[in-house]
Amino acid sequence: ELELAISLGATLNLESEFEADRALAIAERLGVTPRLAIRVNPDFELKGSGMSMGGGAKPFGIDQERVPALGRKLLDAGAEWRGFHIYSGSQSLDPDAIAQCQMASIELAASLAQDIGKAPETVNLGGGFGIPYTVNDKPLDIETVGAALDGALASRGAILKDTRFMIELGRWLIGEAGVYVAQILDRKESKGEIFLVTDGGMHHHLAASGNFGMVMKRNYPVAIASRMGEEPSEIATIVGPLCTPLDRLAHNIAVPHAEPGDFIAVFASGAYGLTASPINFLSHPEAAEIVVNSGKITS
Repeated sequence: ELELAISLGATLNLESEFEADRALAIAERLGVTPRLAIRVNPDFELKGSGMSMGGGAKPFGIDQERVPALGRKLLDAGAEWRGFHIYSGSQSLDPDAIAQCQMASIELAASLAQDIGKAPETVNLGGGFGIPYTVNDKPLDIETVGAALDGALASRGAILKDTRFMIELGRWLIGEAGVYVAQILDRKESKGEIFLVTDGGMHHHLAASGNFGMVMKRNYPVAIASRMGEEPSEIATIVGPLCTPLDRLAHNIAVPHAEPGDFIAVFASGAYGLTASPINFLSHPEAAEIVVNSGKITS
């Protein structure tokens, strides 16, 4: 993979000094100049994020105090040094925390560049922009984040004057655009509790089952799609067909009365859905992925 990326001129975000050595050796063998950036493990993290990616001991990136030496090594080796990737956390709905993290990242990039002795072409500030998954979640105040970032960039260090900045907005852009749909196969009662068993579950949507790095399992927004106009009349738990208690899409939610043949919909499923799930677990069929544009199926 490294050889293919280097031969095509892709920029590699180096995760370790060892990976840097490998990239330089591959480039020398191929007779090309590698494009290399450094992923930084900063001393800070994105507070309140769903998953911490920086601060303290982490498997991601290179500790910030070791970055200058590596940057100088890349330059001495003749590599095209592209800059920094600083990713501190994901799924945050706190605009102030994101703003503080972005400002700290910009200040860190300037400091590291000064120590290396060369301005970076690019600085990737990572992401962290979250989406609301529960009724108690408030959408991220993107205007506050934008205004703070504008101010932070306006006051950035002189060494970053011509640097291009980027952010990663995958979940924030597409998370709420996706819906996971499954059909109810069985309705059963156990010790007074109602279970709706569907033909899909954690093998299609691991995140919705609460098993994708969640500290606390919380229900995604779920509805009986074939009874959208009906009022809730019972409390039910929606589970999948797998032989594990982890295969649960919603726990004790208020829904209209549903029967086999009805469909359930799990909203906010556009990110970390099928591709983040154990689709081969227990050999159940894979879910179809359908793109709907303006009411028409396009793929």
